[in-house]
Amino acid sequence: MAHRLPRCRWLTDNPVVTPDEVRTTATGPTAGLAPGYAQANLVAVPRDWAYDVLLFAQRNPKPCPVLDVTDVGSPRTALAPNADLRTDLPRYRVWRNGTLVAEPTDALAHWRDDLVAFLIGCSFTFESALSAAGVPLRHVAQGRNVAMYVTDRECRPAGRLHGPLVVSMRPIPPHLVETAVRVSALMPAVHGAPIHTGDPAALGIADLTEPTYGDPTDVEPGDVPVFWACGVTPQAALTASRPPFAITHAPGHMFVTDIPDTTYQLGGRAR
Repeated sequence: MAHRLPRCRWLTDNPVVTPDEVRTTATGPTAGLAPGYAQANLVAVPRDWAYDVLLFAQRNPKPCPVLDVTDVGSPRTALAPNADLRTDLPRYRVWRNGTLVAEPTDALAHWRDDLVAFLIGCSFTFESALSAAGVPLRHVAQGRNVAMYVTDRECRPAGRLHGPLVVSMRPIPPHLVETAVRVSALMPAVHGAPIHTGDPAALGIADLTEPTYGDPTDVEPGDVPVFWACGVTPQAALTASRPPFAITHAPGHMFVTDIPDTTYQLGGRAR
């Protein structure tokens, strides 16, 4: 069953541009918001599961590039020192024994003093660079969350964590696929180059119109589906591995950082 979140026209109807504005006012998916700033996935687990998550990320760097790890119990991150990880994402997910039990708009009632939070790179970070290179972002233009799919590829297990790879998909005009690959490859800290281009069946994806998470993207004639490793992969691992408790972002509802996206670009520099 698809874990689809409602489409959100907020993306195109609101001219919010700064990270702090997004963190304090966003109500929907964050693709296209605060252009020029890095975005991050969130997964917070009890301290006794933190090593498993860290090892899982180290062994699966394409879907799980770690940008920051918090101190135990702290809702603060160096990626945005004045932000609060309990309140400054548009929507959260709360997990118990691998089962999704709540999707609150803040995590204050669920946060625990033993949690360690991981901030994981997000492909929304390189979308500004794609757009600047002339690559159209169909989901942003359509005011939709990006389409994400669970694949039939298993991640390398680590400790008690195991699970399948999740990918995000962007349809790209064929003459711009090489550009999209080149631009995203320069940002390995936020997933880097695609892992697959073309036939979705090669990833075990039966129907592009039925994403596991997010919204289906209307594809233009001739578009090629291009797939990037996705930071929702740890959520698939939570489902498969069933830790007693976790808090994550809702897919597509990211933590917008204060870090310029060029910080994560090879050969680039912060603005």
